Amino acid sequence: MVQMEGAMSYPEPRYLGEAGESSGVFRPASAGPDLVIGEGGTEVHHLATGASTNGQFGLYRWDMGAKPSGPDPHFHRTISESFFVLSGTVRLFNGKTWTDATAGDFLYVPEGGVHSFRNESGEPASMLLLFAPGAPREGYFEELAEIAASGRRLSDAEWADVYLRHDQYMV
Repeated sequence: MVQMEGAMSYPEPRYLGEAGESSGVFRPASAGPDLVIGEGGTEVHHLATGASTNGQFGLYRWDMGAKPSGPDPHFHRTISESFFVLSGTVRLFNGKTWTDATAGDFLYVPEGGVHSFRNESGEPASMLLLFAPGAPREGYFEELAEIAASGRRLSDAEWADVYLRHDQYMV
């Protein structure tokens, strides 16, 4: 890594070609959701998965319906998580306080940081979720959708197993 005194530096090059290449992936705004979770109809759009970004990050659009939804406070050991509110009001928890966040508000949570989010506004809300590095979060989202669609009620031990497999530690 090239280091300048007192400044953060760029990492070592990962692309070693001379002229660059055409490798961008476009996703139109009109693309439908990749997944719908629960009765509230949370739509999840896989904008960039860890697999598609070579593990660098995962970016998801999370469109919540008017019905209250969102996880309990938790933390991750292997990934950071960031939230950027696009529309509506999303309650964001930074480990200390809940804030009613609106369009343009942002929350970054490093590894180990307790956090949560909820839509309790009674109106639809939308946000971007960014995970770094790019863990396979879509597997977790798909499992949540399957559980919700089946109507199964998981025991505390079953939920603990789901969370453990997906680097989610409840507090």
